[in-house]
Amino acid sequence: MARPMGPRFKIVRSLGVNVFDHPKALKRGPKSHGKISEYGKQLREKQKLKAYYGVLEKQFKIYVKDALKSRENPGEKLVQRLELRLDNIAYRLGFAATLRQARQMVVHGHILVNGKKVDRPSYKINIGDTISLREKSRSNEMFKSNFEESLLGVSYLEKDKNNFSGSLIKLPLRDEIPIEVIDSYIIEFYSR
Repeated sequence: MARPMGPRFKIVRSLGVNVFDHPKALKRGPKSHGKISEYGKQLREKQKLKAYYGVLEKQFKIYVKDALKSRENPGEKLVQRLELRLDNIAYRLGFAATLRQARQMVVHGHILVNGKKVDRPSYKINIGDTISLREKSRSNEMFKSNFEESLLGVSYLEKDKNNFSGSLIKLPLRDEIPIEVIDSYIIEFYSR
């Protein structure tokens, strides 16, 4: 499975936004860039969105193509589709402390969707799907404490602490998704 590897703090510094939610990531301060061209702004927004969701270029282009084909606003559709990935939903529900940890949990088979094991981080979650922690994994102290201590910060998910599960109750609107990206720049970048 291909996944982004490399120096996370350097990426955070160059983008100027803490895309990995690490408490120490911006301690050294953002890298100053001086004047940036229009192309540079578009490129930086694209890199930010890819870093937020941990997606490589090839897969990201597929998401962009699908967003451009939709009849809705392509920028909003792109961000919405990325937000509905299984690894991201597992992270938002609090099964993991980081997106990388959530991806690893999915790949190792700890996460169930509607009672069935799904080991693809890119699996698309639909409205009404129930995401739960595998019965065997519920005894793991790290998973248990992550889930019980995390607060649900989004309105489109519902969390059931008693059953170690959560579900998608509605499609997320763009302003409900907690990321700092100008999606129109990304669409302009790929529309050239």
